[in-house]
Amino acid sequence: MLGIVTAGIAPGLALLSYFYLKDQYDSEPLSIVFRSFIFGSLLVFPIMFIQYVLDAENVVQGVLFKPFLTMGLLEEFFKWFILYFTVLQHISFDEPYDGIVYGASVSLGFATIENIFYLFANGLEYALGRALLPVSSHALFGVIMGYYLGKSKFAKESKKKWLLLSLLIPFLLHGSYNYILIMLEDWLLPMIPFMIFLWYLGLKKVKKARLLSAHHMQDSHLIKKPFVS
Repeated sequence: MLGIVTAGIAPGLALLSYFYLKDQYDSEPLSIVFRSFIFGSLLVFPIMFIQYVLDAENVVQGVLFKPFLTMGLLEEFFKWFILYFTVLQHISFDEPYDGIVYGASVSLGFATIENIFYLFANGLEYALGRALLPVSSHALFGVIMGYYLGKSKFAKESKKKWLLLSLLIPFLLHGSYNYILIMLEDWLLPMIPFMIFLWYLGLKKVKKARLLSAHHMQDSHLIKKPFVS
C-alpha cells in the first residue's frame, strides 16, 4: 500500500517542483501552491461522479464525445474554474509566470489522486507508464492553461481572448490525447509524437512566461521609481 501511494504521488511532486523552481522572481507561497494542489485533488470526486452518470445514462454518444466532452472538456473546465475563482485574483498572483505554477499545481493535484486510484485498481507495474503519460500530460495541460491565464491577467489588451484560450487549448489537447489513447487500436505510435509535441509546447510556454515576467518586473520597477535616471 505504501509503495503504491508513494509511486502515485512522486511523479506529480517531481513535476510540480520542477515548474515551481523555474520561477526566477518571488517564489509563490508554498501554502497557496499546496492549497491549489489540494483543490485539484478534490476535483477527482465530483468529476468521477459526473462521468459515471453520463456513462450510465448514455447521455453522450459518438466517437468524439467521450474523449473530448465527458473527459477533456469536463476535466479542463473544472480545473480552469478552480484557477479562475481561487487563484487568478489572489495577491500572490503578481507576475505572468505564476500562472504556470498554479496551473501545474491544480492539474497535478488532480492527476496525483487519479494516479493513486488507478494504481490501487490495476497494480504497481503501471506506475512508470502512468508517470510518463497521464501525469505528465495533465501537468502540461495545466502549464498551458496557466500561461494563458497569466497573459489574460497582465496583458494590456485582448484579455478576453487569452482567457478563452486558457480553456480552449488545454481542452483540445486533452481531447486529442484521450482520442489517441481510447479510440486508436495502435495508440502508442501516434502517442509518442503527440507527447513530444506537448512537451515542446509546454516548455515553450514556460520560456515565454519567464520572459513576460521579466518584462513585467522591469516595468513595475520603473513605475515604482519614475524619477530614476
